Amino acid sequence: MASDELVLLGVIGAPHGIKGEVRIKAFTGDPLALAEYGPLTDEQGRRFEIASLRPAKEVVVARLKGVTSREGAETLNGVRLFVERSRLAAPEDEDEFLQADLVGCSVFAPDRAILGKVTAVANYGAGDLLDIETPDGRSVLMPFTKAFAPRIDIVGRRIEALPPAGLFEDDDAA
Repeated sequence: MASDELVLLGVIGAPHGIKGEVRIKAFTGDPLALAEYGPLTDEQGRRFEIASLRPAKEVVVARLKGVTSREGAETLNGVRLFVERSRLAAPEDEDEFLQADLVGCSVFAPDRAILGKVTAVANYGAGDLLDIETPDGRSVLMPFTKAFAPRIDIVGRRIEALPPAGLFEDDDAA
């Protein structure tokens, strides 16, 4: 299956306890909804079914079918879990986007100058940030809010930005 047909929903972390449970960092709006997508796959095409799921501090704790020991859970640390895009519901709101759809979008200034391309969407606790690679290879983090990204055209792969003053200036240019 092509990578653009898959959407990353979570990453398996460290084992939890001795009976094969794992911690999962979920990238879904509701972390407990992770179990509602049905079987998930990794990059090698292996299938994972969630038998049970419960919240923990900043992750969810899952029991995966077929994983019954801590040793088995340890082998899954770092595995990225995907779902087929066709199994996802369309966003309900015009201001709701899949992170996977934002990555690769070109970012333009109001004067239509290219600011860069989105390489990732990060969240360090204070809201989503677009990681934008500038034409000269720098990485710039811009808040992903309506104020800074007022127009988003997913089909056209374009984001029109109103970045904070100085955000895209090269520090060495001063």
